[in-house]
Formats: sequence, C-alpha cells, structure tokens
Amino acid sequence: MALDRPQLELLEALASAGTLTAAARRLYVSQPALTLRLRNLEDQLGIRLFDRQGRQMAPTRAGQRLIETATVVLRELDAAERDVRTLAAGMVGSLRFASQCSTNYSWLPALLRQFHEEHPGVEVRIEPTAADRPIPALLADRIDVALVAKPDSQMHAVDLEPLFVDELVAVVARNHPWAGRDSLGADDFTDAHVVLYEVYDTRRSAAALLPLPAGAWPARLTTVPVITELLLEMVRGGQAVTVLPSWVATNYQASHGVTTVPMRPAPEPRVWYCATRKGPGSGALDDFVGLLRERFRTQRPGKAQVIAVPEAAPSPAG
Repeated sequence: MALDRPQLELLEALASAGTLTAAARRLYVSQPALTLRLRNLEDQLGIRLFDRQGRQMAPTRAGQRLIETATVVLRELDAAERDVRTLAAGMVGSLRFASQCSTNYSWLPALLRQFHEEHPGVEVRIEPTAADRPIPALLADRIDVALVAKPDSQMHAVDLEPLFVDELVAVVARNHPWAGRDSLGADDFTDAHVVLYEVYDTRRSAAALLPLPAGAWPARLTTVPVITELLLEMVRGGQAVTVLPSWVATNYQASHGVTTVPMRPAPEPRVWYCATRKGPGSGALDDFVGLLRERFRTQRPGKAQVIAVPEAAPSPAG
C-alpha cells in the first residue's frame, strides 16, 4: 500500500471538514471529483474509510487510523519543505523554541538579536505546542528547547536547568485601598473580587490551585483567557485585583496604572526551567541555552534554586 500526498490531504480534509462539500471546497476541487477520489482510495485499500451519515462523513476505525497517520506525515512534510527552503536561502539550520507562558515573550527580541549576531545562519522558530505541553513535544523532536514551569509526568525524561523562581504578587490599581500596603494576608481577600487566568476556574476538572496565601478565598472569583492585557484592564478600574509574577507585573505598571503588593505568607513559588532533550546538543543550541541562563541570571525577580521536580501536579498559568 502506497499513499500519495493528495490522498493524505483528502483524508485530513474530510476529517476536519466533515462533509464532502466542505472538503472539496478546501481542496479546490469539485464534489464529484472528490467523491471519485475517495471511492478509488477505498477500492485500492479494499476497505471502507468513511460511513455516510446524511451529509456528514464519519470515519471508520480504518479511516481514523489513516487520518492519524496523515496528520503526522503531512506535518512532517511541511516541516521538511520549510527546512529545505531555509537551506536554499542560505541558512544553515533552525532551532525550535517554545514557552509555557505567553507573557514571557517580552524579553525574547533582545535575546534573539544577540543570538543571531553569533549564529546568523540559524533560524529560531517559535513553536506552539499542543495543549501547552512542551515536554512531550521535546521528546517527539518537534521542538529543541523550552522554557517550562508547569509540572509534567515526563519531566524526568529531559534535562532541566533551573533558571529562576517567580515571586507572585497581588496587582491592584494605583488608587486601590491596598496600594501602598506592606503586605496582604489571607483575611484581606475575604471581601475581594479577584480576576485570574482561566486555568484557575474552579469548575474545571483540573483547575490549578489559586495563587493566594494559604487559607485565602476571595468573595468573588472571575476567570478570563490567558491574555495579560485583558486581566490588567479589569484591574485598572479598581474593582478587581489579580495575581501575577512580579517580573511580569513590572512591565505593565507604567502603561496600565497598576502597582504590586507582596502577600504573606507567599503563595507556593513556581520554578522556571530550561528544558532540552538528554544528550549532547548542537553548538547553536548550547549557545541559545547559555543566553537564556545569562538573561535570567541578570534580570530576574528571585534566585534560581535546585528544587526537586515533581512527577505530576496541577499546572499554574503563566
């Protein structure tokens, strides 16, 4: 059995579109032509790949198995074509980077400029990772290096270098009654409206622990998508407060009219690691990791500590 790229694209299009009409539109062919392609493929394989349920196309077990393979193969083909174009343009390679927290990227442009001065022929690609899980992506060779803080059951299978520890602080409007306080305790949150990232939504089956002093429970909790600007716009009005790492909040104090207040006792600290696959890396990868290490050694809110890596635990937001 030998499947070509058009057949793989047919399977992926039918799986994602759900109907022959929508899949034909996506592939820029007529519906009769696509129907004939599917019939020929099923005849070639000697098995039905989709059941027709009205207009909907539901994959059979055989179809689902081929769809899974088609998704992987097409992704790898696209990546290989990008790499070849990169080489044709005079580049000598690429380095794939991912981070578990979108707010991290404010520091990245300066680091990339320095890296490209040393490695002008290496392209750095910022890669998204499925379900925000870079550790499995590392092990599957879909990325080369990641900045991680959220525990994963496979963390023992990669090399982890601790970089720094977050100091979580309350963030309030400058005219909020808490502004200027030396610190906040659990009781202070009894009457508070707290707005946090959606991973802290207590209705979720795997909700993260609230980043508040032990025993604190706010009078009202609102969760929003992981968009820091949205979080701070809600705080700016003075009716709600939030919690962020101090190094993130500092970037927004001037632009969003907010200030920070320490919490006592402090919430559980969060350690950030540089994660790479085990074994020797390339010179470019080693230099990129070195730049990460230097950046967070000189510009971080707290000292990095060697802390035991848990096997698994709830994941806090970035």
